[in-house]
Amino acid sequence: MTVEEAHIIRLHDGDNVAIARRCIEQGATIAGTCIEARDKIPPGHKIALRPIMKGEPILKYNQIIGFASQNIDAGAHVHTHNSEIQPFHRNHEPCTEVRQTNYIPVPEQATFEGYVRESGQVGTRNYLGILTSVNCSATVARHIAEVINRSGELDDYPHVDGVVALVHGTGCGMEAGGEAHEILERVLAGYARHPNFAGVLIIGLGCEVCQVGGISKNYGLDDSKNFRTMTIQETGGTRRTIERGVAALRDMLPNANQVRRQSVPASHLTLALQCGGSDAYSGVSANPALGAAVDLLVRHGGSAILSETPEIYGAEHLLTRRAATPEIAEKLMERIHWWEDYTARSGGEMNNNPSPGNKEGGLTTILEKSLGAVAKGGTTNLVDVYRYAEPLTSAGFAFMDSPGYDPVSVTGQVAAGANVICFTTGRGSVFGFKPVPSIKLATTSSLYMRMQEDMDINCGVIVDGTSTVQQMGAAIFARILEVASGEKTCSERLGFGDDEFAPWQIGAVM
Repeated sequence: MTVEEAHIIRLHDGDNVAIARRCIEQGATIAGTCIEARDKIPPGHKIALRPIMKGEPILKYNQIIGFASQNIDAGAHVHTHNSEIQPFHRNHEPCTEVRQTNYIPVPEQATFEGYVRESGQVGTRNYLGILTSVNCSATVARHIAEVINRSGELDDYPHVDGVVALVHGTGCGMEAGGEAHEILERVLAGYARHPNFAGVLIIGLGCEVCQVGGISKNYGLDDSKNFRTMTIQETGGTRRTIERGVAALRDMLPNANQVRRQSVPASHLTLALQCGGSDAYSGVSANPALGAAVDLLVRHGGSAILSETPEIYGAEHLLTRRAATPEIAEKLMERIHWWEDYTARSGGEMNNNPSPGNKEGGLTTILEKSLGAVAKGGTTNLVDVYRYAEPLTSAGFAFMDSPGYDPVSVTGQVAAGANVICFTTGRGSVFGFKPVPSIKLATTSSLYMRMQEDMDINCGVIVDGTSTVQQMGAAIFARILEVASGEKTCSERLGFGDDEFAPWQIGAVM
């Protein structure tokens, strides 16, 4: 049996493995080559293009994704059973790939219909939000949101997207003034100021480490018509706090409903870049296509945030080369070294990845996964590196330190100012994130067809050979503008987004 050469995808002439576009049966010969499949190669998995000796690097993207743990014959299945991670030198070459960005003149920049706030920020949605300083006030916050959302009174306020309670499981049992406390305050302050909220209510218990008053004082948040604070203990208990909270939101609704969308430049967009449930096609289709969209957004004056530090591990040299200054490259490497120390102290290692689902989808090592993940960031200069949930201060492509766990990572990106999320997936992650719309990008046509109600864009046409990365990048950019202007995403129509808020819990719980 002979299969077409189109059954495999070779990403670079220097690669010694290729990806099976479709299942390749054992014994099949790849047309146009002398390669006979020694094993059955599932879709997305790797086939050796030539013999690879034990200890020799395995190359994909013309980059090292691992080393042969045994001799591998040409045509053999290359995966976890014959691959391993070994230490090797990466040449970071800071700033060597910095290039001049070809910005679009302001009069010609793309626009979207957004909500312009008094701060000058621009929102893509118009929610009222309830935040909690501690897990003890979570139930009260949920009850307040339920009273408003279930009452039917929002029908009288058609320009308000809803009321969302964003609760979490921390806020106490931490060192006052310590890193965990600082991170939580930074997250809550970022959400309190987020342009997708027309109004915000923060509720505390009263005796927790993360004090409502402390957040307001440290971040200059004063009570106003659009921002209120209260604590259960001072207000007089659960019932009274719910009543007072409902009254506060009802006071905010008329002002929130008066806001209207208006045409603004795409420079007001900040895009959160995420991937979850990745497979081997992620680095071939959806991720590079999203990267092409990021390049377009940056040219139009907008910003994008790449994150998930453990999932760029092994590919960080591709980012340091794009760093605008040596100091930015050093900031990124400082975060990498922090994670190496953090995981070591916890008895783990950075290579404890990919997940079982990633491996079933054809990803073998964290190096392979990271090389594909970095593609989401496009090709423009890296303009800064931020700590978790720090507000963005520079336009362009940036990196924010975060765990690889998607809800925690997105929570930090939104706190930093992201007002649209693009989330690529190869296995079929379901995800939404109020108050920010999340656009889902499928890596394969089979996934898109199987989960059409959850997937917004089919990037599998790249794998199918009917579209290019650049063409899909333009299509993604156009969809970002539509969603930013109010078009609902699949996850919004399905009601996702109430439970994904997850601030990074770091350090000892005391």
